[in-house]
Amino acid sequence: MTRQKQQHGVVHIVGAGPGDPGLITVRGLECLRACDAVVYDHLAQPSLLDAVPASAERIYVGKQAGRHTLRQPEINRLLVRLARAGKRVVRLKGGDPFIFGRGGEEAEALAAAGVAYEVVPGVTAALGASAYAGMPLTHRDFASSVTFVTGHEDPTQNESDIPWEMLGRGGGTLVFYMGVGRLDALCGQLLLHGRAGTTPAAVVEWATLPRQRTVTGTLATIAQRAKKAGIHPPALLIVGAIVPLRKKLAWFEKRPLFGRRIVVTRSRTQASELRERLERLGAEVIEFPTIRLVPPRSERRLRDAARHLNRYDWLIFTSANAVERFCAIVLEENGGDIRAFGRARIAAIGPATRQAVERFRLAVALQPARYVAEEVVAALAKTEILDGLRVLIPRAEVAREVLPERLRKAGARVDVIPVYRTVPDKPVNAREIVKELLAGKIDTITFTSSSTVENFVRAVGRKNFARFAGKTKIASIGPVTSKTLRDYGACPAIEARDYTIEGLVRAIKAQR
Repeated sequence: MTRQKQQHGVVHIVGAGPGDPGLITVRGLECLRACDAVVYDHLAQPSLLDAVPASAERIYVGKQAGRHTLRQPEINRLLVRLARAGKRVVRLKGGDPFIFGRGGEEAEALAAAGVAYEVVPGVTAALGASAYAGMPLTHRDFASSVTFVTGHEDPTQNESDIPWEMLGRGGGTLVFYMGVGRLDALCGQLLLHGRAGTTPAAVVEWATLPRQRTVTGTLATIAQRAKKAGIHPPALLIVGAIVPLRKKLAWFEKRPLFGRRIVVTRSRTQASELRERLERLGAEVIEFPTIRLVPPRSERRLRDAARHLNRYDWLIFTSANAVERFCAIVLEENGGDIRAFGRARIAAIGPATRQAVERFRLAVALQPARYVAEEVVAALAKTEILDGLRVLIPRAEVAREVLPERLRKAGARVDVIPVYRTVPDKPVNAREIVKELLAGKIDTITFTSSSTVENFVRAVGRKNFARFAGKTKIASIGPVTSKTLRDYGACPAIEARDYTIEGLVRAIKAQR
């Protein structure tokens, strides 16, 4: 279908998967990236909304036990109304739309209204929970069938249509959705209809997410064990001989950072690399963007330098952000001709900055062994006579003056050109995060620059920062950031040896 709006629009009923945003389908992501409106549920992972165009309408219709933002008939009418307004709509639902997701009812309403729709299947919760908790739903030696059962039937029904006698006397694996509040009753029905009390059973809470918890027992004990553990929805009950396989196959919960909750304070545009690395190790990452990168107040000097790079002997980059912004301006000012960089050689402060340079097919002539400004000067002095050298440093509008000052002291002629500036940012969920920090529910806060420290303290308040700094581990990317933290009265428990994102992640992983 083309991006052009249709007279009556279209609705894509998309399964978001069980929680882990990486489990959405390729087609589901395509629909999100092309939509004009997204109508999403409580169980659809919020980070999936990052794929939605900034101009798209976002409408939350989440339903939790006893609390409905909109009731199902209202949701049906909303989808019809949006489509009739000519919009391309994504109805984003947790799990799979057609497995206990009421997607069938929404499709019926759309069909009755003559609205075009598409159903995009998703990974249903049973598949996600069994895979991430290490319990294969079928196994050649233990189970040749699997049955999905709702634990929460339509309350308007006069009697249950669940075939309890068949489930009680049959074999194979049983998976009950939405039944946590009725575990005693569900297990009681199975026992009453013939299942042995010694049958292995498990409850999986928040399946596929870093907060996943799994409680095991037997059909006779699982309800009490889940209650004692404080298990709450969303959770699944899994019953069958495959449950004990978890002892050997529970890979997800063995990840090195599993269960740790880590705050990332980088800007939204920068956070993805750190977030992805931490999540791959099992952490639950909470974004608290403290800074935003914006253009400098004036670009006159920047664009002049971009057109006359032949003036300079060296370009020195101290951040990947500066590389990306400056190189883009150079290409823009010179008709996309990479030869505009001319004879100027390039120095990069560290590997991340070097990689950013190399993405523009440019060579890095110098990178110091230690990734700080002082080392750049020392490394440059070993290869050049600094007296009279023409140096350009494209960087943030506000930054440490150590590098240009030392170069000038050695006789170099240095131009410092601002290519971007950082301004404070504050997430919409700041209050909730501060509350959790004060309650000691966050394990680690990461800081990747002095500006993230300063703006984080500004966002949460100095008193609050002092209160939770002793309860929560603080991780710093390097000594400059650590000094800023100490200036605010916080001593970092973790400091990267290599002053890079990879080095920071390695240091967090090593801290137990």
